Amino acid sequence: MTVTLPDRIVVARVDEIRAQLATVVASDDVTFDLSSVQVMDTAGAWLIIDLQSKILDRGGRCDIIGASPVHMDLVDVVRNSIPAKDAAKKPRHDFFDWLETVGKATWQAGLSLVEILSFFGTVIARFGGLMIHPRRLRFTSLVHHMQEIGLNAVPIVALMAFLIGVVMAFQGAVQLRQFGAEVFVVDLIAISVLRELGILLTAIIVAGRSGAAFTAAIGSMKMREEIDAMQTLGLDPIEVLVLPRVLGLVIMLPLLGFVADVMGLFGGAVMSWIELGVSPGMFQTRLYDSVDVWHYAVGMIKAPFFAIIIGIIGSYEGMKVGGDAESLGRLTSTSVVLSIFLVIVADAMFSIFFAIVGV
Repeated sequence: MTVTLPDRIVVARVDEIRAQLATVVASDDVTFDLSSVQVMDTAGAWLIIDLQSKILDRGGRCDIIGASPVHMDLVDVVRNSIPAKDAAKKPRHDFFDWLETVGKATWQAGLSLVEILSFFGTVIARFGGLMIHPRRLRFTSLVHHMQEIGLNAVPIVALMAFLIGVVMAFQGAVQLRQFGAEVFVVDLIAISVLRELGILLTAIIVAGRSGAAFTAAIGSMKMREEIDAMQTLGLDPIEVLVLPRVLGLVIMLPLLGFVADVMGLFGGAVMSWIELGVSPGMFQTRLYDSVDVWHYAVGMIKAPFFAIIIGIIGSYEGMKVGGDAESLGRLTSTSVVLSIFLVIVADAMFSIFFAIVGV
């Protein structure tokens, strides 16, 4: 059976033409004659391919004749863009598929680690160049990032640390009251805040706040090809964009950690006074007697390392952004998650190290 198709096969007439050919599709031997077709769009080409596929799947025969070269090329393009039926099958979920997925993820994680280390090495090399030629440091940019990273983050860091001190004092009071050891809540608050929670939670907040901002800002410049323009002008993006951010973090994170320590102790002292009746003077005396300065130093030693991790990851993910907004959002999320994960890993390694050396 030969079927002559109308002169216009466009999206507005797809349903009409399909209804007209409903009885034709039921035949086993059909030939579509396209010699009368003058206008065809991709929807029309898809309709012809769909009807032909239904006949062929039933075991029939279906040919296309009379098509102009342009229309035949359009049909071929649409046919090639349709995914194969095998690709539409649901993937298997057995042990070997899981093992393959884990292997690919592990390999990709290893490649990402190598790339991050390479990026870190590049930043260190550029920093060495700045030590030799200090005038190349963009001091205005450094001060700007120090304000954005440090000064503007003081309220949220202070509030967070104060509430952490309050919570720890309250929970510690509930437990220590059972043993009549309420006064030891000072030791609990001071050691926890100074050694771990003060700087760790500060780093997590900075990673979510400033690390994401680094990725978004550098990624936006990458999308708008501003980084390519900088390289065309002979400017080094690492020196112009990355170093001021990383140095600003290294300078300001210890200061934010100090603010968090002070506010954490203040919050703990307030709740101890309210809940346990430990006066500020008694709290201060117990703090001096039981807490060594090394507890504070341990937290501060971690701060520059946390800052480098956050700055390098945030800048590295920003440099990876492609030309679409989807990659910007995805890599910004990746930057925050990876920074927090690596900060916690580094904190665990420091804890093990200080336990081994007895500090």
